Amino acid sequence: MSELPIDAHYDLTEVRDVALSPDGSRVAFLADEFDADEDERVPSLFLVPADGSRDPHRLTRLPGASGPKWSPDGDRLAFLAAREEDVARRVGVDADGDDADGEGGDGDATADDEPAGDDEPDRQVWLFDLALGGDARQVTDFPEGAAEFDWSPDGDRLAVAARDPTDEERAYLDAREEGGPVETERLQHKLDGVGYTDTVRTYLHVVDVGTGEAEKLEDAYGGGAFSGLRGLQPAWGPTDRIAFCAYHGEDGDDTLVTDVFTVAPDGTDLRRLTDSDLSANAPEWSPSGERLAFAGANPENWCIPTQLYCHEDGEYGSLTADLDRTLARGADIDWVDDGTLYTTIGDEARTRLLRVSVDGTTERTFEAQGNDRALGNVDVADGRAAFTLSHPSEGEDVYAVDAADLGADEEPESLVRLSEVNADLTDEYPMPEVRRVEWESEGNAISGIVYHDPDADPEDGDHPLVVAIHGGPVSYDEPTFSFAHAALTSRGYVVLRPNYRGGSSFGRDFCEALHGQWGTHEVTDVAAGVESMVERGWADPDRVFGYGFSYGGIAQGFLVTREPDLFAAAAPEHGIYDLRSAYGTDDSHLWMENEYGYPWEVPEEIDASSAITDVGSLETPLLVTAGRDDWRCPPSQSEQLYVAAKARGVDARLVVYEDEHHDVGTPDRAVHRLEEVLAWYERHDPATGDGAGTDPHGRSETGE
Repeated sequence: MSELPIDAHYDLTEVRDVALSPDGSRVAFLADEFDADEDERVPSLFLVPADGSRDPHRLTRLPGASGPKWSPDGDRLAFLAAREEDVARRVGVDADGDDADGEGGDGDATADDEPAGDDEPDRQVWLFDLALGGDARQVTDFPEGAAEFDWSPDGDRLAVAARDPTDEERAYLDAREEGGPVETERLQHKLDGVGYTDTVRTYLHVVDVGTGEAEKLEDAYGGGAFSGLRGLQPAWGPTDRIAFCAYHGEDGDDTLVTDVFTVAPDGTDLRRLTDSDLSANAPEWSPSGERLAFAGANPENWCIPTQLYCHEDGEYGSLTADLDRTLARGADIDWVDDGTLYTTIGDEARTRLLRVSVDGTTERTFEAQGNDRALGNVDVADGRAAFTLSHPSEGEDVYAVDAADLGADEEPESLVRLSEVNADLTDEYPMPEVRRVEWESEGNAISGIVYHDPDADPEDGDHPLVVAIHGGPVSYDEPTFSFAHAALTSRGYVVLRPNYRGGSSFGRDFCEALHGQWGTHEVTDVAAGVESMVERGWADPDRVFGYGFSYGGIAQGFLVTREPDLFAAAAPEHGIYDLRSAYGTDDSHLWMENEYGYPWEVPEEIDASSAITDVGSLETPLLVTAGRDDWRCPPSQSEQLYVAAKARGVDARLVVYEDEHHDVGTPDRAVHRLEEVLAWYERHDPATGDGAGTDPHGRSETGE
């Protein structure tokens, strides 16, 4: 087999948002494909029988889809999409095919019916009627678009979250679209990926599925510093109460608290179920509606594990407090009966399925997952479970299994793989093999994931090593399918992903080791991991390279200034290197205040956790990357590190992606990033490079 071509990234497909039908017979899922000509990610909605009796078929051919949800009867599938206005709406045809004025119509749109201007359409709720067939029809028509939704128990209505500006706010938004200034008095004045915040409230609306008529629930509105990212997360329960998450107290921009509320569908009888002691998310009703489960995190200390809570009879409490394990990021909560739930936890660098009883009994289950696959997107319904499994060499795909077999130790016969979205890539090109490793650091057992070419066992001799550092830092690495990993290993690199102290899935003490003291234990743990790889004979100590995004970039800043001989070259991406100047220029002031305090009150601690203060020892060649619109880790941070490196006489290169926030969103940028990283390593590899020459695009070092 040959090297994996970098431009093969355009052929990649990424699976997400699995939704199992209420009777467990069908699975809807989203698959992100890449359009090379338009340089865009194209999410499409697919449907597949849960028994695997046929291949998935595509439901949407127009670009854009998210958040699929089945109706209670399982005949309809609603989703969010930003499409041009439904033809039926443009020509005045109602849901039954009659003219809205009762006169009938020929169904032909004219040029006058087209949306005015060149504005992109807003995201709305669309609906497939799978019993009747045909294309999706538009259900909502909110001027600011629809953000989230859930079905009513009778399937006739939707609870939809949508922004509703006042006339004054609308005038301000219109002025901003015309290039007017940002005007704000909000403390949380920006959010990454959202933009500058405003004062417009998001409300729940009850929408008639047949007519599209919407009624705003005046008391059911969003609030809180990160409400623009978290949303209201509506959940309509069997007893006709709608649950949602928001903060309605004072100084909403100065807290990460969110409460669970419920409200009647007519907007009356608002109730707050929690006591403003949690960051509450993802409410989910039990089948009877007597209980409401939700995820609860500590709003001031993110090292305390996020737990599964249950509200019943006016009281709520944690069901997983005794585990000392956090719910996995984006964990699903699925009731199987009124006393039993499934969710996922991070458990020693592995996402595990957890069976939970309302009496607090917990059981780790689905051993058939194995030790080399990552589990996600779990949905359980009517005796069936659907989810994704990600395997480094087999890809990430949708699977289903009988719920009764989730407790099996061996892989059960009922486990069915429902998709093979990247079969062309995994069949044609070498995909990594993976193994777990451990080493000691300051008396602590630290683990990591090692990826390598299947035809080049690391035990065969010294290899160039790439240390790929996860972000967070409250996160963890487990074996996953990754195009970047395959691109590296197919070129002879061994990849080490260390689960350093400060990460999650190993308990609160392990996570809290780094709290308020960045640049300490993670540096020691990563350096010890490299030493372990060298001592095993797997890595050449002169050919060790680094990369990492977000906190992975931050950690590299510490590594190259405090362990200057560790890397031959490093690629810190979208990181923060000066906590003083990050404060207020990023969107994360609350996190810094909770972890350190105000910068002017704890200057010594802030400086100690800023790599820029140790830049005098920098010798490692740096490829520094940033997103121009990244407000989680602002590009000015990367510019500081880059200029400091150049001033030190260190070989450095800066890449800033226009119109990019804290992400690498488009296929062109993903391809460009990998080309840059690989060229940087080759340029500074003692075995192949000389530290000078051309960049990945054929220009000289001066750009000529």
